Amino acid sequence: MQEKIQIISDGSCDLPKKLTEARDIKVVPFYVSFDSETYLKEMEELDIREFYQKMVDNPTVFPKTSMPSVDDYYRVFEPLAKEGTAMICICITTKFSGSMQSANTAKDMILEQYPEAKLTVIDATVNTVLQGLYVLEACRLRDLGWEYERLVRRILEIRESGRIFFTIASIDYLKHGGRIGKLAGLAGSALKIKPLITLKTGEIHNSGIARNREKSMAKVVEMLKAYLDEVKAEPGEYSFAVGYGYDYEEACRFKEMLRDLVRERLGIEEIEIFQIGATIGVHTGPHPIGVGIIRRADV
Repeated sequence: MQEKIQIISDGSCDLPKKLTEARDIKVVPFYVSFDSETYLKEMEELDIREFYQKMVDNPTVFPKTSMPSVDDYYRVFEPLAKEGTAMICICITTKFSGSMQSANTAKDMILEQYPEAKLTVIDATVNTVLQGLYVLEACRLRDLGWEYERLVRRILEIRESGRIFFTIASIDYLKHGGRIGKLAGLAGSALKIKPLITLKTGEIHNSGIARNREKSMAKVVEMLKAYLDEVKAEPGEYSFAVGYGYDYEEACRFKEMLRDLVRERLGIEEIEIFQIGATIGVHTGPHPIGVGIIRRADV
């Protein structure tokens, strides 16, 4: 009899609710606050569209997020451990959040109570749309009937192939949230530059600048092409999606800019578009747009 495996992720995975329900993924949400006092559960108590609208309407207000608590994770883990379901919990990179620490503390509590429980907590080393693709790869292997330990090993093997290439309207939110890091050399927002950013192995890297939005999106396409050349990508080897913040129509235009490249190099006819959630949106502002790509786990 095939062992039941439950895939779990924190809210940074940014997968739409319909998809998490369809793929049997349990999501432990982050909390969001606009006043540093009242924190609401993302997606459950604060809709993502409402979140972005608040940012657009109040450009001088910088929202904050708070990670899931130990109890939030425990409440998800405990019923599954009780029924003997094996669990894989995929968390946002530890370089961005302590979410994984909460999950590990909850895991220790579970193993004390249920010593035979199978529970693996994984640092995705990525976030947002790319974390979502990573979670979906774990689901793919589960649904193909892979055995638990083999599934965990394979998921760990593909982590380093993950990349996010994206641009934002300004670096103000990154500066305010203390996430400027390796982007510190960029000029100030007074120049109205559009930063180009790569995220890999849990860190953001400066990939240049553009002078306007259209050029910055075109350069993201170039960054993707360069990566596909670097890894000698073949059709069918990678999962891919577009991520956006506030402007869905812009995301659709961006998808069209990518269509020929993605069809030719990845063999993907229909590009998925996922909305970037509040966990990352508080750092990027309302206008992030880019792509996530990761090697498929079953090839």
